[in-house]
Amino acid sequence: MAENNVSLWGEFKKGLWQDIPPFRLVLGTCPTLAVTNSVKNGVAMGLATLFVLFFSNIIISAVRKYISSQVRIAAYVVIIALLVTVADLFLAAVFPAISKALGPYVPLIVVNCIILGRAEGYAQKNPVVPSMIDALGIGTGYIISLAVMSSIREALGFGSILGFKVLGDWFEPWIVMILPAGAFIVFGSLIAAINYISQRKSAAQKALG
Repeated sequence: MAENNVSLWGEFKKGLWQDIPPFRLVLGTCPTLAVTNSVKNGVAMGLATLFVLFFSNIIISAVRKYISSQVRIAAYVVIIALLVTVADLFLAAVFPAISKALGPYVPLIVVNCIILGRAEGYAQKNPVVPSMIDALGIGTGYIISLAVMSSIREALGFGSILGFKVLGDWFEPWIVMILPAGAFIVFGSLIAAINYISQRKSAAQKALG
């Protein structure tokens, strides 16, 4: 039981750093760049993606033995599309402003490489519980990624986060940060920072070993 718990924790934890989608796997970059001009939009996109990833992993893992290998990708897309429709309709009904702000990016979760990648690379090879934990880890890592990136862009682009002023009156907002160019600048900077930290950790482990 203890070994199983450690293993499940490892499956969850890898999505928080080792396999964090946009910065380590470089997946889901389109919505990462497009919707992170505000924290509200970034977190909403992350939650919608987590919902689809979580339930698609569970369903695909549960039925994987009954789906022919010749049609598995098409079957995955149908399952994912159904879940995306649920998420899209929920946002439109309950949070219409956020739904409008996210525009086509929620429907495009259907072809998000994170979802299809976990379905093909993990859920169709593993039982339900590990697949569920994998989805939670990857999805949580994705939400954190979007939240960090959107916090930086919103703070530098507006001088505030979620309407709360975080920089003084002396600060002149950097308009570029809420434009596509700002998304690429922050995205590239975060990838460089994460790679640097990873290299330092690897070097430290080798020195200790």
